[in-house]
Amino acid sequence: MSAATVAGKVRSAPEIRRDPVTGRWVIISTDRARHPQDFIREPVRPRGVTVCPFCAGNEDRTPPEILSYRPNGHGWGLRVISNKFPALRVEGDLGRTGDGLYDRMNGIGAHELIIETPDHRLSLAELGSKQVEDLFWAFRDRVLDLRRDSRIRYILLFKNHGEAAGGMIEHTHSQLMGLPVVPIAVQEELDGARRHYEYKERCIYCDVLRQDLEDGSRIVLESDYVVAIQPYAARFPFETWLMPRAHVSHFENSDAAVIANMAWALQTTVQRLERVLEFPAYNMVLHSSPVQEAALPWYHWHLEIIPRLTRVAGFEWGTGFHINPTPPEEAARFLRDASI
Repeated sequence: MSAATVAGKVRSAPEIRRDPVTGRWVIISTDRARHPQDFIREPVRPRGVTVCPFCAGNEDRTPPEILSYRPNGHGWGLRVISNKFPALRVEGDLGRTGDGLYDRMNGIGAHELIIETPDHRLSLAELGSKQVEDLFWAFRDRVLDLRRDSRIRYILLFKNHGEAAGGMIEHTHSQLMGLPVVPIAVQEELDGARRHYEYKERCIYCDVLRQDLEDGSRIVLESDYVVAIQPYAARFPFETWLMPRAHVSHFENSDAAVIANMAWALQTTVQRLERVLEFPAYNMVLHSSPVQEAALPWYHWHLEIIPRLTRVAGFEWGTGFHINPTPPEEAARFLRDASI
């Protein structure tokens, strides 16, 4: 970034950056808040719920479990249940219809919750490493089961941590949704990645990893199997991507070493975000390839973590641009330097 001087202080000039996958433009606006202490945020605080349906002993308050891991042979360590108030339901047929220009179908799909621990007091950052790894194994088990339903084309894993991120229940859990269509955000990535591959015969995500590892300024952490980066055209301050080093298009095709390393990288990144940003609300989303597709040489599954530090307003809705007040290079430095 070029530098400018205002009121005796040297600062970086604003930039407009283009995401190399989707073509989306982002404004890196350095005249605004840029350091962790500058953000007005809503830290996640215990709400003092007296009866939690996700705690051990309250299993009768939830739908029957679909899957559970019981490390001791009796008490559960992780449960997967149907959402009591699902956005989509498995029963029925798609019933695709058209009304002139307008298309519609029945709300067919899956909506499940992965309860990561019976202990209400623990957050994802505080779980044991095997418990975080089990989250990924549970997602894989559910993907392998749900993809047998040809109506389901895409399966999404996400977490809403904290009220500001849409979390309605304090007890740590993630959500899984099986959809009869590929979401537009994923389709844009698929299309952009395919265009790059058709032109250069290389995966664009592999190219991003190669260049960012050589540059180093946007690297948060790395291991033998996984790299955490601040994306070049980050939409939000401290937006972080976790990517396998080796090319794999479908999460469910990852081997055990990648899954174990991804669990370590996820927990370590969240711990650093909590240290730097004082326990922010955040969203976590896993982007993988459509489940009915064969392995794709142009797409690379990855995990996105987005702290909820800014709000989308009129400019963003009107243009599709995002304004990010923290250059990703600075965010990466703060996270690299965080002690946990």
